[in-house]
Amino acid sequence: MNIPRPSAIDAAYLDHFTGEDLRLLDPNWNGSDLERLPLANGERLDDLLRSPQIFESVFMASATGDPLLGASPFFVFAVAVHRAASELDATSYVSEWLGLGRRAPLFDVARLRTFMAEPWHRLFLVELLASYTRVSSGSVLVPTRRGFRRQRYSDLDPVRLAALLEVVPEAEWPGVLRRLGDLALFLTGVFPDHVARRGFGPIEEGRLLRSGGRGSDRARPTGPGSPAVGDRGAVGLLEELGRRWYRHAFDLLPRPVAANVAILGELPERFDEARRMLGFITERFLFPHRDSWFGISTT
Repeated sequence: MNIPRPSAIDAAYLDHFTGEDLRLLDPNWNGSDLERLPLANGERLDDLLRSPQIFESVFMASATGDPLLGASPFFVFAVAVHRAASELDATSYVSEWLGLGRRAPLFDVARLRTFMAEPWHRLFLVELLASYTRVSSGSVLVPTRRGFRRQRYSDLDPVRLAALLEVVPEAEWPGVLRRLGDLALFLTGVFPDHVARRGFGPIEEGRLLRSGGRGSDRARPTGPGSPAVGDRGAVGLLEELGRRWYRHAFDLLPRPVAANVAILGELPERFDEARRMLGFITERFLFPHRDSWFGISTT
């Protein structure tokens, strides 16, 4: 039997799914029968991930109450992102973060629906969320006048991550800038109150501002009192820097750009849509598990 090859976007999802994930999509799949592989019989992966049955099996059927114990993080977030995209069709407003403990309804849902209609955008949000359940940290050796010293970094610390731009080779800048953009989007979308409460000291802010402008005049960020940042404090600063980090990362990518990273070129202009969607997804599905899944304490 000739099994239809999945589309590029479906293949990108299937590459991430574990055997347990595939059995959630098709309980009859035995792990070896390719003819029983989801999508082999013409099912659309998008429809499967949006289905109420899949949502219930992931978010409501776990005996422990933790969806990550029954499926991979990627699969859990794929279901959450697609469920959120479906719920937007019946949503008249989303919650917009205004400041610490302050939110207001935002009625421009049409822009979010347009953003989520693009399948590569949905995949981007899924991969972003899944990537922060396994945070990378470590150190690099940096030469100094007194020899080498270790400079530590963490995927969840924008200041230390930005400091890597001062010590890594230029060939690694796109990856660091991309991860800085991801972190800015993740923190302002999923943990804005945490960012606002923590804030940045003058030295930390200076390091962040320098990293945003590295190697490009048009990527040079303005200070937190500028119109671009307004009164949103540390959150506004990360939002503005996130746009510029993504722009600079995209500018440095070799051409042609693959479909799964082309969104980096859109995010400088569409950062707010992505951030608001992360906030919507968090409020609807992630909030009860947010601290334990992502390793950030908000208490």
